[in-house]
Amino acid sequence: MIQMQNSNRFLTAFNRIDHTLRDIVEAKDFMPFYRLVDQARKKNPLVRKYEDDLRSYADLRNAIVHHRTSTEFVIAEPHLKIVEKIEHIDEVLAKPKLVGQLFRKRVMTFQINDSLNHTLKVIRKRKYTQFPVYEGNLFKGLITTVGITNWLATSMSGNHLPKQVPTLQDILQHEKSSANYKFISRYITIYEAEEIFKQGVERGRRFEALLITENGKPHQKLIGIVTPLDIMKID
Repeated sequence: MIQMQNSNRFLTAFNRIDHTLRDIVEAKDFMPFYRLVDQARKKNPLVRKYEDDLRSYADLRNAIVHHRTSTEFVIAEPHLKIVEKIEHIDEVLAKPKLVGQLFRKRVMTFQINDSLNHTLKVIRKRKYTQFPVYEGNLFKGLITTVGITNWLATSMSGNHLPKQVPTLQDILQHEKSSANYKFISRYITIYEAEEIFKQGVERGRRFEALLITENGKPHQKLIGIVTPLDIMKID
């Protein structure tokens, strides 16, 4: 029966989530589901993301289990959309996507002595808005289109643009914040990356990009980049 299929699928996903939460909090003994959520949300950003849904599903699970009138009839039958949603949460909790999986790519980098002309050509051709800058293999900072605009605004003489073309060293000095980036390991989840962006805003430190290396160390090879826009596209 379709009715029983929905109930069974819901309970199967719910029980798997219960086990995943127990693993997250390293529970040795029985712990009520609501308490598991309370404890797990402190450790896992994905649990925080779906906290309200999980609590609602706990109520629905109780209604299904405790008010089943027979093996063939349940008093609270989950809608298919609810079943699909809890199965999605079960999947992403058990196997969350890592930034190294989703955002690994060849990143175009720049040298500190590159001219602004070179960067503007890249903007025109590739539509990039963030530019990691190095001196040899040493990371020096992240240039953004905002920094370039700030340089233009402060360097104009009347209505005239400056005649001398600046290097990226000059542009770096006009970034609003020298800490507009953060290095992250390729092994963190996309939901942890989302949390980093959110916490940065809450603390008055807006990150323009998260720079991915093997273990989140600046001296390691840059293997990917995550922007706030990238995160907004994630379900």
